[in-house]
Parts: sequence; C-alpha cells; structure tokens
Amino acid sequence: MASLARLLAIANKELIQMRRDRMTFAMMLGIPMMQLVLFGYAINTDPKQLPTAVVAEEQSPIIRTLLNGLQNSGYYHLKYNLQDPAAADTLLAKGDVSFVVTFPSGFTRRLIKGERPQLLIEADASDPSASSNAISRAQTIIDSALTHELKGPLADLNPGLSPVELIIHRRYNPQGLTQYNIVPGLLGVIITMTMVMITGMAMTREVEQGTIENLLAMPAKPLEVMLGKIMPYVGVGAVQTAVILLAAYYLFAVPFAGSLTLLLASVGLFIIANLALGFTFSTLAKSQMQAMQLTFFFFLPSLLLSGFMFPFRGMPIWAQWLGEVLPLTHFLRIVRGVMLKNADFYTVAQELLAIVLFTLAVGLLAILRYKRTLD
Repeated sequence: MASLARLLAIANKELIQMRRDRMTFAMMLGIPMMQLVLFGYAINTDPKQLPTAVVAEEQSPIIRTLLNGLQNSGYYHLKYNLQDPAAADTLLAKGDVSFVVTFPSGFTRRLIKGERPQLLIEADASDPSASSNAISRAQTIIDSALTHELKGPLADLNPGLSPVELIIHRRYNPQGLTQYNIVPGLLGVIITMTMVMITGMAMTREVEQGTIENLLAMPAKPLEVMLGKIMPYVGVGAVQTAVILLAAYYLFAVPFAGSLTLLLASVGLFIIANLALGFTFSTLAKSQMQAMQLTFFFFLPSLLLSGFMFPFRGMPIWAQWLGEVLPLTHFLRIVRGVMLKNADFYTVAQELLAIVLFTLAVGLLAILRYKRTLD
C-alpha cells in the first residue's frame, strides 16, 4: 500500500530541489506574469492615432473641417503637413506614416458645385491589420464631418450620395493579403527561435557532457570561443533563409521588389545578433533546460511586441519602447521594406544600426560572463 509518509518525503524533496533551482522557479512565475501583462495591456488589434501626412494643394474652411474630423476620429494622427507629394511618398515608404491624405487643387470649388471631388487616402497596407479599421471608417468620418459644413445654400449636397468620392490606394499590398505580411515575418521569427535556442544550449551541453574542461584548457580567448561556437550555426541560418525565401516566392507568391543583396546582408547580421544572444544565455544557464527557458522568456515578448502578430502602433508607448529593444522588431521592418516596398540601404539604415548595437551589447556581455566562468 502507498505510504503517506513516503509520499510527503518525496514531495518535500521536490520542493527543496525546486527552491534550489531559482531560475526555473522564476520562469514558472515570470512567464505567466509576462503573458498576463502583454495580453492584457500591450496587445491591441484596433490601433489608433496612426501617423498621417497631409498633402493639401489649397487651404479652405471645408478642408480644415475634414482634417479635424479625421483627427478627432482617433484613428488618424495628422503628423505632417506637406506640399510635396514625393516627400509624403518617402515617409510612407520608410514607415514613418501609415497614411497620406491628398486634397487636389480645386477640391473646395468642385465640392460646392456638387461635382463630387476626389479625396485620395494612400495607406501602408504592408500590414493589413494595422490599417484596415481606419480605412473602413474613413468614408463615415468624412461624411460626418461634412454634415456640419453643408448647411444653408449647401444643404442640397447632404442627401443621397456622399458629396466626396473617396479613393483608397492600398500601397505595397493592394489586395490586402495577409501572407504578404506574415510570410516575410516568419523568416525573422524562425531565425530568432532556432538560433537563440541552438546556441543557448552550446555551452551548457559542454558542461553536462563533461567536455567543458577541454574547452577551458584551450589557449583561446573568450571572443574566439564565442565566434567559434556561433560560426557553424550561421550556415544553418543560411539554409533556413533560402528555404523560407524560396517558399515565399514560389508557394505564396510574395512579391520581391527590393535588393536581394541588401536582404541577405541584413539576414546575416540578424543571424549573428541572435547567435550572440544565445551564447550569452548559455553563459547564464546552468543546464540545457535553463537555456531553453531563457530562450522562451526572450522569444515570447519578441513574438508579441515586434509587430509580427499584432500591429506595432496599436501598443501603448511603454510596450513600443520595449519592442524597439528587440532585434526582431527592426528586422521585420527591414524584410518587409525590402521585399514589399523596394527599400534601399538608406531607408533601412536606422534599423540595421539598431541590430548592430544590440549585437555589440549582448556580445560584450557574453565575453564578460565567459571570463567569470573561467575563475
């Protein structure tokens, strides 16, 4: 028969072991708390205050009323007021704005004459979920704003058909296909998950298999050890990149508008950043299980805060700040920009710099941690 005393003794032993393994215990509490905070506060599928550029070839009270209506709707944040359509197009390509609203010359005159002037809204549709709600409500917002202006002699313009013909251009993804957004992003997600995990288990595997002494006895500097550990996995990342890009082009018909050389160089830098982070985790963990736990602890916010699953601009400011620290956030902007928007080096230079700084920071931490393990 089962003995209660033996059962309690085994349970007590497990509690003691759990208390000694502080990292595992912290992950048991930390990961649920992280999920609660991120899903409860950071995730928003209906983004508001999306940055918008306005190109108005004329100024009139009616145009100001329409702009106030867009601003007051909560979806459009009128951040730039430009005269040059090319400058607005550059902002849209760089991702600095989500929309460009263009009022053509003679808009007010044609509206008063009842000729239904066109109002153009160009949307960055590389992420359809980020702009869909704002686009779908645009006509209602405009008609509602005009009801306050079309009074007296202009009251005849109110009934029936909308007095303004709204033209929507979904740039970079005219059909709003989600695979144009998801498939390129999967390249970054898969590299993050596999590269960090594989390298994170590198040093801990040496410890568990008893070969760490041979490694420490070698006259190799910490930088040499780190580079030697991560170099073989660069080839693994290259194979993953080739498979995903070929599948994106041939299976999912994702367009490739930009430079392949620029994209591959960015992928190489991103792979090195994740390998350096994985090596850092391997110097912090005491076992392969802890290395996997650290990997998951990093991967979860990367998945949720980078803009892969949910619109980046829909998150609160503090979540966007955290997202800016993650290399996946910047890589997603690069890969989507190059593949969908024909972005050049100068357009993505800021994102590349962020990945470089992240790589240097985690690489330096890994070297310092490795030095301490020699003592």
